[in-house]
Amino acid sequence: MASWSPDTPCSCDCFASVPPASALPAVIFAKNSDRPRDEVQELVFVPAATHAPGSRLQCTYIEVEQVSKTHAVILSRPSWLWGAEMGANEHGVCIGNEAVWTKEPVGKGEALLGMDLLRLALERGSSAREALHVITVLLERYGQGGSCREDPTPFCYHNTFLLADRTEAWVLETAGRLWAAQRIQAECLAQDRSSRIYERPPISSAEGVRNISNQLSIGTDISAEHPELRAHARAQGWWDGQGTFDFAQVFSLSQQPVRMEAAKARFRAGRELLQQQQGGITAEVMMGILRDKESGICMDSGGFRTTASMVSVLPRDPSQPCVHFLTATPDPSRSVFKPFIFGVGAAQAPQVLSPTFGAQDPVRTLPRFQTRVDRRHPLYRGHQVALGLMESEQARGQQLRQKQRDLEQEGLAVVRGLLTRECAPPAQELGGLFQAFVEKESQAYA
Repeated sequence: MASWSPDTPCSCDCFASVPPASALPAVIFAKNSDRPRDEVQELVFVPAATHAPGSRLQCTYIEVEQVSKTHAVILSRPSWLWGAEMGANEHGVCIGNEAVWTKEPVGKGEALLGMDLLRLALERGSSAREALHVITVLLERYGQGGSCREDPTPFCYHNTFLLADRTEAWVLETAGRLWAAQRIQAECLAQDRSSRIYERPPISSAEGVRNISNQLSIGTDISAEHPELRAHARAQGWWDGQGTFDFAQVFSLSQQPVRMEAAKARFRAGRELLQQQQGGITAEVMMGILRDKESGICMDSGGFRTTASMVSVLPRDPSQPCVHFLTATPDPSRSVFKPFIFGVGAAQAPQVLSPTFGAQDPVRTLPRFQTRVDRRHPLYRGHQVALGLMESEQARGQQLRQKQRDLEQEGLAVVRGLLTRECAPPAQELGGLFQAFVEKESQAYA
């Protein structure tokens, strides 16, 4: 099964900021999903559910055992598969994944996609740490594999993940069934009852900000790892067992493909953009980073582009809601980040849901992907027309872009009022917030 070629497009970027790098007492998560240019990404809301003992669950290619209870999730996913590129659950856990190639060969059979592992972790983990455990257990049990694009020519890779919740973030990097993880902990002020002195322990070597970008990036600062990771590296002759163990150095390919070298430049640019804003990172700052075209973070190159984007604000205060801004449309520089909040009334927005094709779907018929179907959802269709006007008719295009900016600012203002408790919408309206903004955006395009 083919896994990679020099011309294969491969990119994505994930970002996290923890206090004191964040401008407010919150963890902030962001991701651009860079995928094949014409691929449609939909937004799927799945409510919490209970499941009968012994139930099985069909993922993209294989079945796994179902658990008794699953959490409510919002998923941004390529509409042909079961898993997701990024998403969040009702407990404030956010995850994004990216492609990576290492010295470990990519498996030839169909197993769990990295995107399947991401969704399973959101449905089953009530914290970033629990979600990480879900991924590593399933990875060791089922492995990862299968084509990651809707095309007759298979495209396979291993995965890295960025996981965050209200108190910390984790980077999880895999090589086959092996893995290493690094923890980025938020500022935690511990009171000494006798002296009433507050002490802040060191955050981590990451200084409160972290990004990943299609390459191994965990070096010697490993917080958790597969029990056989080092033994395997030594058996393969990749590590002598004597010196310092640097995961990225040991498991990265000796001769990096051209596109992985390009990912290094994007990784450095993303880290610099985060560090420039350290101490002042907000949702708007993260949106600006995701829109940065000069660095390549906002992708529009050949057969690849940023097909959807996400920014989440996860307050330390559990009484405040987590807010997730999602586009559901390509190119964040010309899209609207719309707020989603789990709560009463949260439901599927039909305008961002793609059509389904049942047993006749090209992903279900064997051999797979021999035909193509139209997966465009209503908001995607309207947005494509708007993009065309922005490119071909300057006056109308500018008017549409201004409507997008105004709508996004309206959403940001609502969230600011909510988080500062200055002007919070009634609780019963929070669940319908995303639907309301999708309708406004659809009307702007109509």
